[in-house]
Amino acid sequence: MSNGTGGKRQPFVRVAPLGLALAIFFVVPLGVLVAVSFFESDMIFGMRPALTPESYIELFTTMNTLWLYLSTLKFAAIVWAVTLLIGFTIAYFLVFHVRSLLIAIGLFLLCTVPFWTSNIIRMISWIPLLGKQGLVNQALMGLGIVDDPVEWLLFSDFSVVVSYVHLFTLFMIVPIFNSMARIDKALIEAARDAGASSFRIMLEVIVPLSRSGIALGSIFVIVLVMGDFFIIKVMSGGQSASVVSAIFEDINVLLYPSASASAVVLLIVVVMMVMGVLRVVNIRRELAGST
Repeated sequence: MSNGTGGKRQPFVRVAPLGLALAIFFVVPLGVLVAVSFFESDMIFGMRPALTPESYIELFTTMNTLWLYLSTLKFAAIVWAVTLLIGFTIAYFLVFHVRSLLIAIGLFLLCTVPFWTSNIIRMISWIPLLGKQGLVNQALMGLGIVDDPVEWLLFSDFSVVVSYVHLFTLFMIVPIFNSMARIDKALIEAARDAGASSFRIMLEVIVPLSRSGIALGSIFVIVLVMGDFFIIKVMSGGQSASVVSAIFEDINVLLYPSASASAVVLLIVVVMMVMGVLRVVNIRRELAGST
């Protein structure tokens, strides 16, 4: 009987360290964040213990909140679409057009070379390229395409999107590449022998079998964009903002309850978006079916 009881407890003992770490580093901080969001703001101490929904009421009754979320969702949607197009194209080329597996892996590793440097360095490297006197404007004027420097290339929404795409595309390439690499090439040959066109093979064979990678890549990119404030602050020149940048500004002026309420709402929005992706694609079933 004791052995049976010990056997039942064994799985709980194994998972206990992970559960403890999860509680300490996730559940407890999240609980503190939620609790602080109901505190009262204090200009001297930053906050005062209380139980008031004032921060949430202010958050949902200001047009600035709507504008910030629309701006953040706009960047997330644009970056997701561009990175998906680029990531899918690169993964497709590496898997189905590079005959040698060694060369494909080498080209795949080549995509990771920019990630050997800091995100900040890679982001700032766009400034001398997109500035008024940058290489892009000099090339455009040298070719006679424009007479004056193009001002919207830098410190604009365009430069923010370019930086995001540059920094986050790899997070889309990797999972799609892994999904496509598991596709049996015999399926492609069978579809081609049955008279299917390349477009139909892409639409009805490759895309469905790559759904798990597309879903994982989408989650990575959306979460990274929704949680960023530094890139949008620097590359937009302060002309654009996001929810996280507003949270950062609230923290700077000691408005901790307001910042906490914004963080809680943002977390709920991101979780809902991730759950939406997971409802469209059952990643666990897709991965289990491909192994």
